[in-house]
Amino acid sequence: MAADGIQPVADWTQAEAEWTQPEAEFWAPQRNGVDASFAMQPAVYADDGFFAAEQERLFGRAWVAVALAGEVARPGRLLVRSVGGRSVLLTRSDAGLHGFLNSCRHRGTELAERDCDIANTIRCPYHRWHYSADGRLVAAPLFDEVPRDDFDMANYGLIRVRTEAWGPLVFVCLNDDTPPLEEWLGDLPDRFAAYGFSEWRSTGLDGAARTFDVAANWKLIVENFAEYYHLPWVHPELAKVSRVPDHYRYQGPGMYCGQTTTPVSGDERDDWLTLPAAAGLDDSDAASGRFVALFPNVTLAVLPSHMFLMVLEPLAAGRTLEHCTFLFPPGPMTAGEPSAELRTSFEITRRFWIEVNDEYIDICERAQRGISLGGAPPGPLAPRFEEPLNRFHKMTADLMTLPSAADLTVPAGDRPGGVDLYGSEPNPLPPAIESAEAALTGKTSHS
Repeated sequence: MAADGIQPVADWTQAEAEWTQPEAEFWAPQRNGVDASFAMQPAVYADDGFFAAEQERLFGRAWVAVALAGEVARPGRLLVRSVGGRSVLLTRSDAGLHGFLNSCRHRGTELAERDCDIANTIRCPYHRWHYSADGRLVAAPLFDEVPRDDFDMANYGLIRVRTEAWGPLVFVCLNDDTPPLEEWLGDLPDRFAAYGFSEWRSTGLDGAARTFDVAANWKLIVENFAEYYHLPWVHPELAKVSRVPDHYRYQGPGMYCGQTTTPVSGDERDDWLTLPAAAGLDDSDAASGRFVALFPNVTLAVLPSHMFLMVLEPLAAGRTLEHCTFLFPPGPMTAGEPSAELRTSFEITRRFWIEVNDEYIDICERAQRGISLGGAPPGPLAPRFEEPLNRFHKMTADLMTLPSAADLTVPAGDRPGGVDLYGSEPNPLPPAIESAEAALTGKTSHS
């Protein structure tokens, strides 16, 4: 590094040997608590070599969201997804959900290029080996013209990958040593239990699902979602319904970081309050917006009436696809054709979210340019606003450096009593799970 602190881009690769070492100095600033922590090095966002290592060590060992559960809800549908540089097939049979490597067991040919209907049979386009939707080899045409004593079709089913669903999402994990999805999610299923996400659906209305091509690293998008330090300047209209003083932490044990706005304001703008709310929400859920970044590639913005869900697909160090979908609870938005009034309400909500997302994209792309073309040394995190980033950075460092995914420790939650809040007061309307924890510990509830 030059004496004036400028780190030439060419020097970033000098740290490559440290990217995967558990005790490496490269990750030391992220191992501190947020009051002594720093942003991550420029290479983490801008170096092609880091991106390649990350595909193998992070995305190759994480539970990665790859689809909406509704996309593979019926037998006969096949999805093609990329995870950690590997192509994966998703199917459903009467026995449930399945995931396989997209490679024929004969000579490795790609079985499918894109999502399609398969009538419950996956056919290799090369030599027409046939597989059932649950991955069994059911036909090897003409292979018995000259029989082989060592060939048993039962031994040549598709290579399985771990595949599970939670709420609206389907996840894939390529590593057998990674803790199960239940442990990865931590307390999120309990936190969100009252919403009943397994029943939430999208709608056929125009604009309910869109994909954005963003010239920024996927981690910058997650970081921007996870902190609210930038809110008044980047999202002035959003700050009218999700006010900075009304932000509190929303995170227990699990591979996620989160915050909540309690209450969501309708004083100046009511864009989030025009659609019908889910039934059965308690006072806290009914008044709040929950914002969770589920590691590594999902953001969930949950309001009483809808969810703005984003699944990130990293394509390169400086390029990410955002797959965005609106989901709604059971009710008039999902039961048949919405009324004209509901269509108008949805359009108000949709336009508001897209405007906010456009602001997200603009600032993330600007951050990417600054990191890639400027590369200033990382600065300190703001403890009051950026604790979720410190949590996210630690998860990133762990997945990149642990010798085995079996060694992963899922982060614990915030401690009772508000001791982790760094200047924020305890939530005046805490989520039920935190109120229950406080009752058990005899301490003040917090968020």
